[in-house]
Formats: sequence, C-alpha cells, structure tokens
Amino acid sequence: MESGGYPYSRKLDDEQYADELLGVQKQLVLLQSHLAKNGDRIMLVFEGRDAAGKGGTIKTYLANLNPRYNIIAALPKPNDRESTQWYFQRYVDWLPAAGETVLFDRSWYNRAGVEPVMGFCKPEQTAEFLIEAPRFERMLVADGIHLHKIWLDIGREMQLKRFHDRRHDPLKVWKLSPIDMEALPRWQAYSKARNTMLEETDTDYAPWTIVRANDKRRARLSVIRLVLSGFDYAGKDEKQIGQIDPQIVLTAKDFLAHYSGT
Repeated sequence: MESGGYPYSRKLDDEQYADELLGVQKQLVLLQSHLAKNGDRIMLVFEGRDAAGKGGTIKTYLANLNPRYNIIAALPKPNDRESTQWYFQRYVDWLPAAGETVLFDRSWYNRAGVEPVMGFCKPEQTAEFLIEAPRFERMLVADGIHLHKIWLDIGREMQLKRFHDRRHDPLKVWKLSPIDMEALPRWQAYSKARNTMLEETDTDYAPWTIVRANDKRRARLSVIRLVLSGFDYAGKDEKQIGQIDPQIVLTAKDFLAHYSGT
C-alpha cells in the first residue's frame, strides 16, 4: 500500500495498525476516566489543508469515548449576527467544561488560512488576528485548559489523490466542496499563509505540532499518542501507547526550517 512518501513509501499495514490502534484507544478510555475524576479539560484544534484527514482523525480519536464528554466543534460559516461579534466570541461557547474534551474541526485559525487566501476577510483583519490569537490562547492555558494545536500536513500529490477518490466515491462525494476545488490552484498561497500563521502563533504556552499525514494511519496514532503523553493517569501503559515517531511529528520550528516550501 503506497503512502505517497512523506516520509514513508508504504502505509502502516493492516495488522500492525489494528494492534497499535487498539492499544492507544484503550489508553484513551483510561484518560477519559482520569479527566472525569480530576476535572481536567482538553482542547484539540485540528487544522490543515483540505483533505488532510482532520475528520477521520477526530472520528478515530472518539471511536470508543463517551460523546457526552467528548465533543466535536465544527462550526459553519458565521451568520449575520455572528459576523458582527468579536471574532473569537462564537468559539468561546464551545470551550470545554470539567472532564470534557472538545475537538475543533477547523477553528479560529480560519482567519489565518482559508479566509485570507479565498478573499473572505481583509488583510488587516488577518494581521489583527495574528496578534490577538496568542493572547486568547494564553488565557485558555492560564485557566488550566490543555490545548493542543495540530496541523495535519499532506503533499500536493496526496491532496489531488484524495480529491479524486472523493469525486468518484458516491459515499464520499459530499466531502468535496466548491471551496476545495477553488483551493487547488492556490497551493502556494496556502503554504505562505500557513507559514505566517506558524511563525506568528507558535508560542511556548500554546505550541503548534505538525503531523505529516500522507499516511492517515500513522497520523491518527501520532495525534492520540501526543495527547496521552501529556498526562499521568491510573493504568498508563507506555508500551500500549507506543513511541511518537519523530519523522511524523515535528515542532513548528523544525517544520519551518526544513519543509516551509511544501
């Protein structure tokens, strides 16, 4: 099974993936109990190009967890009232309460990516956002929220392949939107916006983690391992969790140093 490189030439095989996934999902159930007992809060912000695998990663993370305490936030285009509010206001309604994990399938970072590239906001609005976002996130972290900002990164050939697969699969065609097609000729513009976003909003208290996602399986495992590694909880089993792959998981600084042109 080809992965399109980036960095492995082959996908993780079925048996190994099933075994490793079972291990980390068992650990997520234990983490869920820990969060409920201690009142900890988690926010996972998923960003990335169209077809990077955000939805599938979220679905895998939540597969065996209680939906009452593990919530997907996938906000639609702001309505007329929301468009006049403070930009972050509608996201605040989705912040986690004690024991909850909220997974954002795209987030306030629309203002740093999709909106400026597609002309949905003014350059000065993006510039202001890049100043305000770290301030907003500092407040979240200071209040005790465990915030993970994850950029799922794929190559251009893989994006084209996934678009093609969606176009010709009657069960997936709904995933292909007009915005996706408009994004195709704007690859470099998205790369430039991504790099600026990482440079301006990667902070010590709310860093970005880049997950190379040409192989969806390795990406999903890596995201779960990243979250599990940040907690001590009853029954934590490092063998079940496994090792975070440094070829898949990068800091923003390392990514910008080596892959900013992709």
